[in-house]
Amino acid sequence: MPLLSIILTILVAGVLLWLAETYIPMADPLKLILRAVVVIVVVLWLLQVFGLLPSLGTVRTPILR
Repeated sequence: MPLLSIILTILVAGVLLWLAETYIPMADPLKLILRAVVVIVVVLWLLQVFGLLPSLGTVRTPILR
């Protein structure tokens, strides 16, 4: 993936997060949770893009019976 598209994706995620925090009224704890979720997802995506994390699609969870 070209570096420019990675930077563009991070910028779009940041702008969308800023828009949500600015224009959607919500309590401060919810803003903190939203911010944390977005940061975690972006970091996991970056690790996967750079090959430091195996594909998340192959992670299997045990079936509880």
